Amino acid sequence: MLYIVGLGLGDERDITLRGLDAVRSCQKVYVEAYTSLLCFGISSDGLSRLEKLYGKEITVADREMVEERADVMLSEASESDVAFLVVGDPFGATTHTDLVVRARKLGIKVKVIHNASVMNAVGVCGLQLYRYGETVSIPFFTETWRPDSFYQKIQRNQQLGLHTLCLLDIRVKEPSLESLCRGRKCYEPPKYMTIHTAINQLLEVEEMRRESAYSEESKCIGVARLGNEDQMMVAGSMKDLLGVDFGPPLHCLIIVGETHPIEEEMLEFYGIK
Repeated sequence: MLYIVGLGLGDERDITLRGLDAVRSCQKVYVEAYTSLLCFGISSDGLSRLEKLYGKEITVADREMVEERADVMLSEASESDVAFLVVGDPFGATTHTDLVVRARKLGIKVKVIHNASVMNAVGVCGLQLYRYGETVSIPFFTETWRPDSFYQKIQRNQQLGLHTLCLLDIRVKEPSLESLCRGRKCYEPPKYMTIHTAINQLLEVEEMRRESAYSEESKCIGVARLGNEDQMMVAGSMKDLLGVDFGPPLHCLIIVGETHPIEEEMLEFYGIK
């Protein structure tokens, strides 16, 4: 059996009781560490805290392992119970859907145990979940690569009066371009996009496109460390949010669409005082 277990958003204690039972029954436990991060991805003792609570040795699975060497994990799951732990909910990333497809084609039983993810936890800010449009991802710009495919999606959401959840890039164990050119992998230090970086990139694209999808006056909500005890939410214009210190990662950004009076009341709690 291959168990795919959601861990939730906060720390090691956010796993469900069903998830914990599954993990403790498995012979091998992996945890993915690239589509998002739990406490273990940022703090030095995070992984040991997971292992202490779950009572299992845990192997950290990076992108390279899951996408290129998943056969090893699937081979183990064909002979014994294996748990694959995912931050948030198991199907927050397409890689995990691909893993299920591959397992089932090999005749391996798959059991999914769900948990909270950013896609539903953002409801805490007061915007109604059914009034969100397509979610977009904001990647880090480089000197030679400045993609703007998210722009049209935000524009379409705004035209429909819908809110846009912007997921901000994280780069964990990414090989540097220089090392790839030399034929050997040398990894860059972890990098987490901030709300400030996301807004500056969004405004840069608007300046280039000039199609009025949004502006520095557009109302947004900056969200930091969603699901943690110290989560932070601030509502204001893009320009205003650039003056707010949101602290450590992880961050995400919501571009607000048309609002209902109840949504407006909730946003007042998070407005810049």
